[in-house]
Amino acid sequence: MASKCFFQIHRFYQPDHFQSAFAFAKSLKTAIFIPMKTAKKNKTDGANDIYDLQSIRAPRLVGRALRTFTALLEGPTGRLIFPKLFRDAGITALREQHFEEPPGFYPDWTTGSSAKNENVPAKELPRKKFSRPPGFQMPTIYDYHDAFKKGKTTPSKVAENLLNAIKDSEQSSPALNAFISYSEEQILQQAAAADTRYKEGNPLSLLDGVPVAIKDEMDLCPYPTRVGTAFLGESLPTQDATTVARLRTAGALLIGKSNMHEIGIGVTGLNSNHGTARNPYNPGHYPGGSSSGSATSVAAGFCPVALGADGGGSVRIPAAFCGLFGLKPTFGRISEYGAAPLAWSVSNIGPIAGSANDAAYAYGIIAGADPGDPHTLHQPSPTLKGWDKTNLKGLKIGIFTPWFKHANDEVVKCSEEMVKTLENLGVEFIDITIPELEASRVAHIVTISSEMSQALDQYYAQHGHKHGLDVRINLALARRLTNRDYIKAQRVRTRVMENFRRVFENVDVILTPTTAIPAPQIRNDVLPDGESDLVKLNQITRFAGFANFTGLPAISFPAGYTSNGLPVGVQAMGPAWSESLLLRLALAAEASVKRQKPQVYYSLLDVE
Repeated sequence: MASKCFFQIHRFYQPDHFQSAFAFAKSLKTAIFIPMKTAKKNKTDGANDIYDLQSIRAPRLVGRALRTFTALLEGPTGRLIFPKLFRDAGITALREQHFEEPPGFYPDWTTGSSAKNENVPAKELPRKKFSRPPGFQMPTIYDYHDAFKKGKTTPSKVAENLLNAIKDSEQSSPALNAFISYSEEQILQQAAAADTRYKEGNPLSLLDGVPVAIKDEMDLCPYPTRVGTAFLGESLPTQDATTVARLRTAGALLIGKSNMHEIGIGVTGLNSNHGTARNPYNPGHYPGGSSSGSATSVAAGFCPVALGADGGGSVRIPAAFCGLFGLKPTFGRISEYGAAPLAWSVSNIGPIAGSANDAAYAYGIIAGADPGDPHTLHQPSPTLKGWDKTNLKGLKIGIFTPWFKHANDEVVKCSEEMVKTLENLGVEFIDITIPELEASRVAHIVTISSEMSQALDQYYAQHGHKHGLDVRINLALARRLTNRDYIKAQRVRTRVMENFRRVFENVDVILTPTTAIPAPQIRNDVLPDGESDLVKLNQITRFAGFANFTGLPAISFPAGYTSNGLPVGVQAMGPAWSESLLLRLALAAEASVKRQKPQVYYSLLDVE
């Protein structure tokens, strides 16, 4: 497919076609990022006056229009289009603003103290099975461990069930496409070793023999790290990423490399190279991205927990779309060593899990200082102390009402029901305002796209045409940003971090929906080339990128379902190093949501 796209672009830019290209450019003069006013503001309402995020309206591009537009941006005609694109995207407005603050190249919340070289204390890791509400229940890490320990099943039997389930999911129509690469031999070898440890009464941890999927953004021996592309990963890694190594040390049965939105630059899960992962709650819908395969794996029952990576919501968004728990930690809390260097100042590795308990356990295993990642060495030591205390009396949660309600009606309804639930658990809700969200949104886009573009620059000339069309559009835009844009964005970061710091002087947590819409449908005209749908992108990311830009932790947890059975998630964002508090909130909320079974689900473990 990549060679076909290249051929079409080559033909398009022959002299005979240049005039039609110019005409097409003119016809697309309103194609991208046309701001649309938000709901009418009550001028007496101070919160509405401060809220400045806007919806957008823009045509959706697929097929020939998408291919042509991609070619225009990458070729000489692009210079005619970029000024309007940047103006409508808010980049021009950001260029015209002035910020006194010095640039903050990393979201550093440290106070100068260095962390001890330790992980979460073993005594703080979850050790019990929590009571859960009626409804569908995914087996937890504890359920697997208990079944192995009591001899009800073995890791090898689970591994066989897993391999059969993956093969069945690949042969179904549509295929789930949860994995890019896995090895039957590797899976069975790990399971056999776990069998021996259980027989000898020496499991390495509760995770021993329990399946875990790894996003194709982290090194996992012996698999290539393709980052969802068609050309990266020619050389195999010689060691696991730090997070993967810690899971392996705990005995986790590492399944393989889960699918992802190519290079992590999108949030639906679209991948034209390895197939688009599907949402187990409805395979006709996206699972969310970029950690799409990780969320699909957990929701489909392949594993109770998976690793994702989050540069702009890529753990939390798929967790929300697939009815799961997704934790983005404080910047530097979890080592990035061995992860693809795509977005240095905004990326975070985090768990996606079927329960709050499993999210907490996985976090406890992988968090902590690592000499391979200097950012992990200057933080307080990680802890889970008190995370399982579900009495929320005295907890103060802030809501910025116009932001909270800037979402699909069903998403708002589920989110408001969660507010009522938390109120009944003793939470005090406080009205807050957060200024300059629009500047933060644009500055985050400038930051992540600039960093991704530079990270891939060495491959662009030879391999750029092999990317999917949506990736090529994003990279073409990113390559037109300047060093001045990037520095300006980092000055905005300093300002925005201070804005959030002030909010957290009065509240413990900020609550929003995770996304403004439930999982979108994968329309028939999308595959195989993909689509450009900026309205949908804006809706999916409306609440997510601020935690990445500021480096603050955030968690998505289930809040309910739409009328057609699609999951809805809410997001809780806290001050630096408050992961245990966010997990505590998610655990308390979990008991209130009656979970529904996905349309596609494989039972590897029969648990009563």
